[in-house]
Amino acid sequence: MSEFRQSSLPEHNGTLGAQSLIARNRVLRNTYWLLALSMIPTVLGALLGLSSGINRVMGASPGLSAIVFLVGAFGLMFLIEKNKNSSLGVALLMAFTFFMGVMLSRLLGFVLGMGNGAQLIMLAFGGTAAVFGAMATIASTTKRDFSGMQKFLFVGAVILLVAALANIFLQLPALMLTISVMAIGIFSAFLLVDLQRVINGGETNYVSATLAIYLDVYNIFSNLLVLLGVLGGNRE
Repeated sequence: MSEFRQSSLPEHNGTLGAQSLIARNRVLRNTYWLLALSMIPTVLGALLGLSSGINRVMGASPGLSAIVFLVGAFGLMFLIEKNKNSSLGVALLMAFTFFMGVMLSRLLGFVLGMGNGAQLIMLAFGGTAAVFGAMATIASTTKRDFSGMQKFLFVGAVILLVAALANIFLQLPALMLTISVMAIGIFSAFLLVDLQRVINGGETNYVSATLAIYLDVYNIFSNLLVLLGVLGGNRE
């Protein structure tokens, strides 16, 4: 009997390994699908913000728009995590991405006011896609564990948030550029960590995974667009 149990262990472990791999692939596949789907409400929210003039209202009241952003974003993120195991979590995620699209309309309106605004947006989109592809490739091919960077990245993100809030009142162009450069670096690293966590099975909920990766992509795109608008925008 003991010999039978010993001989069946490798087969049992192999079955568990196969099941684990299938589960990881399912989470990764669902995350990518949901991430792609989340772009639709983001675009719709941005279009609403641009067409309704919400972007101009936010531009005229940056302090108020910052409060709305913080309350809305963190409130929805809390609700998403609380309901991540149900279909309500998916619906809340779509609502969150729509809200983020509306908030993005202020930046989009500013860039579209430039002579080459549309080209800059496409360039920012292409740059974000390139960063995503690079981080996904590294996360899926390297054996190095990047999870140890999370604490440092979190501290960096908090510093960025405080600096961004302060610059609403300081209005320092150099600080804005510094924040954008640092944000691209920090959230690119966050993207690597989040993708690797999903690929390695550390994240088993695709709603939470999508939320984390969406925030990474959103911040990379928006800050890259800021840099392109400031450094390469045609204001004539």
